[in-house]
Amino acid sequence: MMGPINSNWLFQSAMSSLQQSTPMNGSGAANNQMSGMSGPGSFLMLLMAAMMENAQQTQMQSQQQAPVANALSFMAPGNSYNPAVANLTMEHKDVATSAADKSDLKFRPVQFLKLDEQLAGKLSGAAVHFIEAGKKYDIDPKLLSAIAVHETGNGTSRAANEKNNIAGMMGKNGLRSYETVADSIYDMARNLRQNYLNQGKESIAQIGAKYAPVGAANDPTGLNNHWTTGVQRFYNTL
Repeated sequence: MMGPINSNWLFQSAMSSLQQSTPMNGSGAANNQMSGMSGPGSFLMLLMAAMMENAQQTQMQSQQQAPVANALSFMAPGNSYNPAVANLTMEHKDVATSAADKSDLKFRPVQFLKLDEQLAGKLSGAAVHFIEAGKKYDIDPKLLSAIAVHETGNGTSRAANEKNNIAGMMGKNGLRSYETVADSIYDMARNLRQNYLNQGKESIAQIGAKYAPVGAANDPTGLNNHWTTGVQRFYNTL
């Protein structure tokens, strides 16, 4: 099939030959009488010109439609989506699922767009990390997301914005600091797999009794009273 340069050249050549063989009237326009178009050569030029013009129009339509198709095929599902590497800066050891885990909180597929559109603030764009951390540690991504949403007020807390800590994870000197939100998500998932699900915690309520115990010394305002209901509510809506 001819490329655009060859077809264009052929079209111009045909038109040039046609103009030379077609009588012109005093105004410079081509004479429309059939007598001026007599002869097999003129007819062939007309036919070739028509074919080339039709080919050019078809090619232009295809080129105009192609970018639209590509845009639809590769369009990111939202400005927050970033399918790049998780940007992990710390090592996250593997923890296998133990036989003690009888819960229904193991990994399951989730609707990426639905999850991504409900995450805001510091959690924007983190849906892919919740899913990948869930795969690594065999945990429902909705559980990881629900805990993070509750702990951070959906990405608005100081811990999230100043320390990239989206799960309330504690260290020797209080709240832990992370280089990236992704690191915090993976660390939360490892902790839940190793110290909760693998220890037989089968529900959000059972996890909450240990994760955020009511009356804890580090909870003077009693926020832990709402941990289980808050996480469960977000889990049901994600």
